[in-house]
Amino acid sequence: MSAKPSGYTGWSRAVDEFERTAIAVLLGLMTLVTFVNVILRYVFNASLIWGLEATLVLFAWLILFGISYCVKITAHLGVDAVLNIVSGRQKRWMGIAAGICCLVYAFLLMKGSWDYWAPYAALDRTAGRWFPLGFEETRDQAWYVTDQIPMLPFLRWLEPLINMGETYEKLPRVVGYTMLPVGVALYSFRLVQAFVGVWQGTRASFIVSHEAEDDVAEVQAKLRAEEA
Repeated sequence: MSAKPSGYTGWSRAVDEFERTAIAVLLGLMTLVTFVNVILRYVFNASLIWGLEATLVLFAWLILFGISYCVKITAHLGVDAVLNIVSGRQKRWMGIAAGICCLVYAFLLMKGSWDYWAPYAALDRTAGRWFPLGFEETRDQAWYVTDQIPMLPFLRWLEPLINMGETYEKLPRVVGYTMLPVGVALYSFRLVQAFVGVWQGTRASFIVSHEAEDDVAEVQAKLRAEEA
């Protein structure tokens, strides 16, 4: 079963509330847009032409928020067959080794997400193939927009900032893609929390294996039934 690590306060609690609120809002918006589109299509023979694209963007955001939040509540599935046959001390050190691998992966993922997002925000990519070695001049792609989603009035401040004052007719892609560095940053933050928990012994691992536990319990129940 997934467990919610305790003892997080201050900044961690603020991030937790931000993630929960964002997930709830995203689910609500996806449901609302889909519901309105269904009503328009089957009742009025019309549709929100931008509804599908907006739902896809919201769903992508939801996935990235969910990835980080599942690290926090230990909801990611994994294979712990080896962990379950070693001693507690060995299990802890194996968890630490796994945590280091996860942190390295998150670091590389952050570089990749920044390098993909930066041109759409009129910023430069990082130099270097695996590790950032400064910044390199990058072709500005801030003028790229979504296919159908209309520009939101409260985001007009982006036009003088990254689009040289040119008016956006559709929502710029940078808005949707911003979730890449934000989501990976949240994911990295949660991994650091989990790693500290494993290091201090307040957390057993980074994963949950309730499906395997259910299978084992089912086999044990059958064996007991046969013995009876």
